[in-house]
Amino acid sequence: MGDIHIEFDENPNGGRVATVRYDNEAKLNVVAKDDADALAAAIERVGASPEVRAVVLRGQGERALIGGADIGFMVDVTPEEARPFITSIHDVCDAIRRAPVPVVARMSGYCLGAGLEIAAACDLRVADATGRFGMPEVQVGLPSVIEAALLPRLVGWGRAARLVYTGEIIEAEQAYDWGLVESLAPAGEIDAEIGRTLDMICSAGPVAIRLQKELLRDWEELPLRDAVQRGIDCLPRGFASGEPRERMRAFLDRKG
Repeated sequence: MGDIHIEFDENPNGGRVATVRYDNEAKLNVVAKDDADALAAAIERVGASPEVRAVVLRGQGERALIGGADIGFMVDVTPEEARPFITSIHDVCDAIRRAPVPVVARMSGYCLGAGLEIAAACDLRVADATGRFGMPEVQVGLPSVIEAALLPRLVGWGRAARLVYTGEIIEAEQAYDWGLVESLAPAGEIDAEIGRTLDMICSAGPVAIRLQKELLRDWEELPLRDAVQRGIDCLPRGFASGEPRERMRAFLDRKG
């Protein structure tokens, strides 16, 4: 079983950044059910802190974010045990998507199967040149399920089909070209790239960021007309916080 480590750092632009580090390094950070349960609980815990502006999800070491589900555990799973097992992986993804602040996946090394589903559930994905990504489930006799459903939205139907039908593992440059990751850093420079992303998030209005995450989730699920209306309903909530007046006044004062 892996361990979960949580770290909090103050960002120079304000607020705190939480890092959730999953440590099963000897086994490429693969996850079994108990690991998934603990990881979901950790993400819910850090997301509940009002001081947290963003969360970074990473694996221990540089060889993998999450190398997939633990095949040593899965090989003896019965049909009756399959549903609670896969639901526990979905619960990690759901905790990420329900977190009130952006969750950034730090994708160094392998990110396969369940690991790529968890990364797909994150708001942003930052990889380095060592990244290797794939959905190899069909090669061991299983379909890709749960948050693999997000892949067509990220890379398109044809590329998603290629990933889940072939089990092919693609390199970081191809993943970046496909839109599977939003930022790509040279090997050894991933933390600097993540730092730049976090600085921009933390320099923004904290209320605005939380409202924006709500809207992004709404935009995924609502028809266009309803999604636009949700935005109209959301804007007064931003003004009610006082944050826009304060920040716009500061901008005008600097400009003057």
